[in-house]
Amino acid sequence: MNGGIGRDAALRRPVGAARQPYLNVRWFGRMEFARALELQEELVAKRRENALLEDQLLLLEHEPVYTIGRTPDRSSLLGSDHLPHPLFSINRGGQATYHGPGQLMGYPIIDLRRCGEDLHKYLRWLEQLLIDLLVRYDIAAQRRVSLTGVWVENRKIASIGVGVRHWITMHGFALNVCGDLSSFDHIVPCGINNVAITSMEKETKKSFTVAEVASTLEKLALDSIVSLRVSPETQLINA
Repeated sequence: MNGGIGRDAALRRPVGAARQPYLNVRWFGRMEFARALELQEELVAKRRENALLEDQLLLLEHEPVYTIGRTPDRSSLLGSDHLPHPLFSINRGGQATYHGPGQLMGYPIIDLRRCGEDLHKYLRWLEQLLIDLLVRYDIAAQRRVSLTGVWVENRKIASIGVGVRHWITMHGFALNVCGDLSSFDHIVPCGINNVAITSMEKETKKSFTVAEVASTLEKLALDSIVSLRVSPETQLINA
């Protein structure tokens, strides 16, 4: 992974994929939310202008922040005047959530025109990527019907909220790795009442670093991105 965990992604390109833009995974460490949002905007604009650019997966941590998606219903904020951290209204789906230290953020900048223009398939790909990651740490995670995200029994361990512009994705997922989860108590996480929030640390009683988990996720993302893409022939038909 570029930016600190580093591997040569080109070495893992599947045979016959040389003509396909691949996935450039980058680790940024701790980054302010506003800067991450600005970076995503820049990459989406560049991706739209140049279809030959590689897709990106940005991995990082945030300073404490709340976000809420495009919705007139802001009841999940429980009164934004009393939130202990800054609030950002952003162009993703979904209700309020919290991001902060100990949480692995993943922001894929992926051209869904190369993936059949199928948003549902993309969301399921994100969920499966996180489920497969958690298996590596002996955590049996799963989907729940009609509730986007990843769960351990009835406890939510990862949230997913995406934005799409001209079939190019931004925003993505937040996986609770370790650390204090009490900031979730000030909102209704993802608009789900009485939801229990958990983390990899809580589920296993073991210590993890976000950088360590990011490195494992990198390998899985590079291996699984081909399952999201459609063949060049199909792309031409859909163009």
